[in-house]
Amino acid sequence: MNRRHFLRAAAGAAAVPFLGCGDGGPSLLNSSYDATRELYRRINRLFTERHRVKVRPSHGGSGSQARAVIDGLPADVLTLALWPDTDAAHKAGLIDAGWEDRFPHRSCPYTSTIVFVVREGNQHNIHNWDDLAARPDLSIIAANPKTSGAAKLGLLACWGSVVTRGGSDKEAEALVKAVYRRVPALESSSRAATVTFARKKIGDVHLTWENEAYLEVKEARGGLTVIHPPQSILAEPHVAVLDANARRHGTVELAEAYLRFLYDPAAQDVIAEESYRPTTPEAAAKNASRFGAVERFGIERVTPGGWQEAQAKFFADGGVFDRVYTSG
Repeated sequence: MNRRHFLRAAAGAAAVPFLGCGDGGPSLLNSSYDATRELYRRINRLFTERHRVKVRPSHGGSGSQARAVIDGLPADVLTLALWPDTDAAHKAGLIDAGWEDRFPHRSCPYTSTIVFVVREGNQHNIHNWDDLAARPDLSIIAANPKTSGAAKLGLLACWGSVVTRGGSDKEAEALVKAVYRRVPALESSSRAATVTFARKKIGDVHLTWENEAYLEVKEARGGLTVIHPPQSILAEPHVAVLDANARRHGTVELAEAYLRFLYDPAAQDVIAEESYRPTTPEAAAKNASRFGAVERFGIERVTPGGWQEAQAKFFADGGVFDRVYTSG
């Protein structure tokens, strides 16, 4: 898929079979979330220039990718959007204990956040989370929190914009409910939502990854604008070796080398150029001017119990999302 024409691509996962050590050399399969297609295309090209290896991608909604791996997708590495998705693979016996501390910066080669994309001129005057509930005629494009990491983070960012400023859970739920009343239909993944908003030109506001926002604005060549709310959530996409699969494939060392390469200065520059926030101090300082100002709060400020509490409270059957969306 050519970067210039990414909007023409289908938004579903591209499950790729493991090719082993035949077909001209060793092979790795990277199971990643939907918005990283352009990033890993460039990273894979750089990595293969240094190592005689083929790196094959599989992309889809973060939760969907986690389930695919647990159900048998023979990936060697996992580069998903959310801690719970990666931890689910660990609990399934595919990732060894201590995976969070296996690579630098808690196994996060970059971080991100959730922002807004609006039509040119921002006629609805959208600047903050409260603004999303202020106009009854506003149409918001978002993915489904049951399958998309970006969508989970978007809901938590909206909720956190209330509780981190001293608001109550009741007030936060009222805001989230008002926002989701303005979502006409939930897309399966962040890239599917991008196609709906940017290519099909449906909706007034798009809730999405910061990197996805910059990409769709660039591809639109005018007509769209990125808005950074004053506050949003800190997104920490972790990386991990799928140890059980890699041992079976004989690719453990290669998989580790691939994920360590994400911290290489050249890879960190690519990460920044693709509008992800690099985590090495040198790359972060070098590329700070690329990113809009936003105060990012961690998951613990939304739910003191972290992701485990958040999953149960917001996204389990009968949780906050089910309440606000079905009632809306």
